[in-house]
Amino acid sequence: MKKRKKRDLGISRLWFYKVNRRFYGRFANVIAGGFVLTICLMGLLADLIASEKPLACKIDGKVTILPALFPEPALQDFDNQTILDKIARDGGWTLAPPVPFGPNQIKVWGTISWLSPPDSLHLLGTDGTGRDVLARMVHGARTAMLVGLSSILICTLLGVLLGALAAYFGGFWDRIANAGIETLTAFPTLFLILGIQGLLGISSIWQLVVIIGATRWTDVARVTRAEVLRTVNEEYVDAARALGLSHLRILRRHVLPAVLGPVLVSATFGIAGAILIESTLSFLGYGAPPPTASWGGLIADAFETQSAFWLVLFPGLALSLTVLAINIAGEGLSDAVDVI
Repeated sequence: MKKRKKRDLGISRLWFYKVNRRFYGRFANVIAGGFVLTICLMGLLADLIASEKPLACKIDGKVTILPALFPEPALQDFDNQTILDKIARDGGWTLAPPVPFGPNQIKVWGTISWLSPPDSLHLLGTDGTGRDVLARMVHGARTAMLVGLSSILICTLLGVLLGALAAYFGGFWDRIANAGIETLTAFPTLFLILGIQGLLGISSIWQLVVIIGATRWTDVARVTRAEVLRTVNEEYVDAARALGLSHLRILRRHVLPAVLGPVLVSATFGIAGAILIESTLSFLGYGAPPPTASWGGLIADAFETQSAFWLVLFPGLALSLTVLAINIAGEGLSDAVDVI
């Protein structure tokens, strides 16, 4: 048994090694993968990159570390700018984040800069309420990747489960899966999600994640069903049945690993689609609830003031490059998996 497990692990590692080598063998895939990784890290570390609180500071003889993550009551009424003023008067030190403004910070040194164009203080300008555009773009990356990755995780799990059951057992499960696929594909995805959001009301970002995940599993289910139908008739699956292995073990050990590659490719393209849906819904006012930062929300703000080009240019560029990078990575992964 231990030898069999080691052999299975060895085959899996060899498969991943070959896919990884072919994927990173193309320069375009390296650039696209690096860009997507940068956006993911930006979203993950948004509170450390753009925040109205310092990374660390010493005020009144007390050292505080990461007050943005671990709120300190003594700093509740302070931001990076007022901390600098206090240090100038009473001494101490501070380590500000790369973008020393919070995504919802309106006042800077007691003043509000409405629709300020890019300058040395606000590198990408401010929006109609005086909030720093760069800070909101950094936190908008968190919204985009949270919705993209979380919703695709849900739809992948649903798609793999229903597609595998439909292909392996057929009958009732096949009818259920086909009925769900035909029902959901009968409506345009965006309008279906928009209608559900309108009926439920905008409550949280997690509601949007669940709705997107619950309505976009059909592509993964179709891919899984097709691959499982191709795999269940293989000789090693028949041998596993002859040995008396349970259906669950056959699916887990012999069938599902064979569909891993195509499912990963489908999920990769699905992330780009989910990000576009979130941005579109936020642009229409049915996406991320205010004051949550969103690239689509920033673009929507630009329509109130057409002269503020920076509200369209920078979020639109970030959205376009992110979707393009994910699609390039998806195509590279598809090529690597198909050859293997």
